[in-house]
Amino acid sequence: MLRGIIRGNIVSTRKQEALIGSKFMEVELMKNGELTGDYLIAVDSVGAGIGETVLITTGSSARLALYNANAPCDAVIVGIVD
Repeated sequence: MLRGIIRGNIVSTRKQEALIGSKFMEVELMKNGELTGDYLIAVDSVGAGIGETVLITTGSSARLALYNANAPCDAVIVGIVD
């Protein structure tokens, strides 16, 4: 699991069918509480907004976090840090 801050959203005029209706977010990753300068695009499954700190799952676990386990996805936002 990764932690990061949402920096923006990604607008996509065309998506793979299984991802239609999904919101893509640009996330700056954190390590040991510090921003790393590395970015990741993740599907938002919790309704997070820009500036919020989030938890991200990656790999095959990411697909299972979505409503459609057959969606071609490698990173999903699964939590908002309070």
